[in-house]
Amino acid sequence: MKALILVGGFGTRLRPLTLSVPKPLVEFANKPMILHQIEALKAVGVSEVVLAINYQPEVMLNFLKEFETKLGITITCSQETEPLGTAGPLALARDKLVDESGEPFFVLNSDVISEYPFKEMIEFHKAHGGEASIMVTKVDEPSKYGVVVMEESTGQVDKFVEKPKLFVGNKINAGIYLLNPSVLDRIELRPTSIEKEVFPKIAAEKKLYAMVLPGFWMDIGQPRDYITGLRLYLDSLRKKASPKLATGPNVVGNVLVHETAKIGEGCLIGPDVAIGPGCVVESGVRLSRCTVMRGVRIKKHACISSSIIGWHSTVGQWARVENMTILGEDVHVCDEIYSNGGVVLPHKEIKSSILKPEIVM
Repeated sequence: MKALILVGGFGTRLRPLTLSVPKPLVEFANKPMILHQIEALKAVGVSEVVLAINYQPEVMLNFLKEFETKLGITITCSQETEPLGTAGPLALARDKLVDESGEPFFVLNSDVISEYPFKEMIEFHKAHGGEASIMVTKVDEPSKYGVVVMEESTGQVDKFVEKPKLFVGNKINAGIYLLNPSVLDRIELRPTSIEKEVFPKIAAEKKLYAMVLPGFWMDIGQPRDYITGLRLYLDSLRKKASPKLATGPNVVGNVLVHETAKIGEGCLIGPDVAIGPGCVVESGVRLSRCTVMRGVRIKKHACISSSIIGWHSTVGQWARVENMTILGEDVHVCDEIYSNGGVVLPHKEIKSSILKPEIVM
């Protein structure tokens, strides 16, 4: 089987992290986002993954080369010269996706994190015999999204309603599809939307089916959702009684600590924290709801919550970093500094407090 991952462009919503690496390579729970997807695809027998990309394909491919061998899976790029939306890339990658087997292929949005129930999806797709399957997920506020109206018992999709004013349902497109090769005959090579142009036509012919995603779902393409996604992901590890979760007297709730990270005396870590490789957390530090990326040093008695600390940054003694502060790569926060929602570009030194959310160039 094959799969296409829609990687797209610059990852502006996750800046300043994406100023250092393409968005799919930003770590989530100590593993590049896209690797969560590739590993899950490999587990259900996908042998080739195509990345639809219009930005820095070399960086992506060089990075993923080592995982090709490790995972035993082929990873190739299909490069757009102009942004082609969410359906155009399928037409562009047509030759890579279709082979004589006639098997369906997966399409994934690269920002989506979930438990990836691909095996169940393959079974669902075979059982209904339609042309395309989409995953849907239940949300509390459907009015912010495009809602999928479907027949509950069979999963047959009736129609899509964009940002409904009146309640029509609470299931939204989760950005995970399984499509028969015939779907490609419906897509022209031009900028076009699979959600708005392709799927409604398949639904009108009663050949589109939706499966409700079990477990959690999050689009982690922006900082607030990234932090929420981490909580949901760690929670699902807890439900599976994963040995990856840290334990100990200084750990509260769900915490992931890389084996090469060092944690000092008298810290309080958690809930919902990921600490990356080579990090040094000195004594008396308090961390909650945050991600600390590779090579970071957090000095004594600093306090970090609801924030992302980018690679090789340092946070000074008694500093307080909170409220969706995002530090890019190699940012140095001096001792006793307060950051309230500062978004700091790479290679900066912060010598005075950031009292309200702002971008520090």
